Amino acid sequence: MTNRITFIHSGDIHLGAPFRGLRDLSPKWADRLTRAIPEAYDRVVDAAIEREVDFVLFAGDEFDTDKPSYAHHRHFLQGLERLRDAQIPVYLIAGNHDPYATWAGLRDQLPENVHMFGSDGPGYVVYERDGEPVAIIAARGFSNQATESDIAEGMTRAAAEAACGVQVPFAVGMLHTGLWMDPYKAPTSEDALYAAGMDYWALGHIHKNFRFPKNAAETKIAFCGCAQGRDIKEVGDRGCYAVTLEEGVPNQLEFIACESVEWEQLRVDVSACAGAEDVLGACVRAMFDANSQVICEEMIARVTLVGATPLHGMLATPGYIDEMRDELNERYPSFFCDALIDETTSPLDRDAMRAAGLFEASLLRESAKLASNKQETIEYLQREFAARGLALPADIDRVLESACARAEDMALELLEGREQL
Repeated sequence: MTNRITFIHSGDIHLGAPFRGLRDLSPKWADRLTRAIPEAYDRVVDAAIEREVDFVLFAGDEFDTDKPSYAHHRHFLQGLERLRDAQIPVYLIAGNHDPYATWAGLRDQLPENVHMFGSDGPGYVVYERDGEPVAIIAARGFSNQATESDIAEGMTRAAAEAACGVQVPFAVGMLHTGLWMDPYKAPTSEDALYAAGMDYWALGHIHKNFRFPKNAAETKIAFCGCAQGRDIKEVGDRGCYAVTLEEGVPNQLEFIACESVEWEQLRVDVSACAGAEDVLGACVRAMFDANSQVICEEMIARVTLVGATPLHGMLATPGYIDEMRDELNERYPSFFCDALIDETTSPLDRDAMRAAGLFEASLLRESAKLASNKQETIEYLQREFAARGLALPADIDRVLESACARAEDMALELLEGREQL
């Protein structure tokens, strides 16, 4: 019979996150998200119990702050106690939001099924099943380190087996690290992790689920992402992984969505809309379409209106778009629009402008040259930015075409006496 283990890889729960910016817009939705984070944690625990996994890994930032409240302490402990009652071991590390030193008062309260690793160096624990060693968990919590250092240094399968005095079918590493995506937070590299000989690396800190290698059938390194999105940058499904390691079989990862409030960024084309009611209807349809792709019914969306429309002047009227957002938020109580943004343009007849041969025609010719001579345009922008002591955006190559088109629209609208966007 081949050896096999299953476990939950979670992290970045952030119990106690405050949602200050959202609270200014809607205390009701800020309170809802404050409840949503503990709910997401509960779903992680539920998933472990329902699947009867061998153990659970929490890869740091269980709390959002180094001074969590009694209520958040208690809620976290209650989840661990539920896992204890289900006879499921838990292995956890501290993150940059809840560093190891601040756990001093809580470590003594952790149930006996929980092992917390330190942050000053690698730690190793043997997981046994029916008295037989099946896996070694090698882990280290977050530690402030220079960008040229490596938090995973010394964390190898060979070192783990030597420290524990056993050889096991599986070795699992766990770190709270920025990898190369955030090199200022406990850096390491994919190459270092691959070379360590672990069967799987469970990582925390990056709030999006990533799997490495990207183009291979077997995942060796993964970020589980956060369990519940906390702001507009954390869109879509959020949750944890159920991981299965089996000898002779590629690693299997199942994503488990845990969030109860979804965040989304939506772009809604209103070029075919005849009036404000049509615009609101298009926004509502877009929100329903986005929400249909995830498990939760509640959603916070940032909606950007786009397209060339005769309604542009009306939408640009001071206060108009804010009043539309208020009305949109009254339409369906399970959705909340935190910002309604106008990026529409006025309809512009470029063919007629070119045929007229006036200044607009010259502007369109110069704009076409800028768009076609990409390298020259970037070099020009570099000189202009440098002269003002600014750094050219790193993604300029990707956004140059749309930026040129936007600049063209703005110039033509100004020439026609319309308001600048």
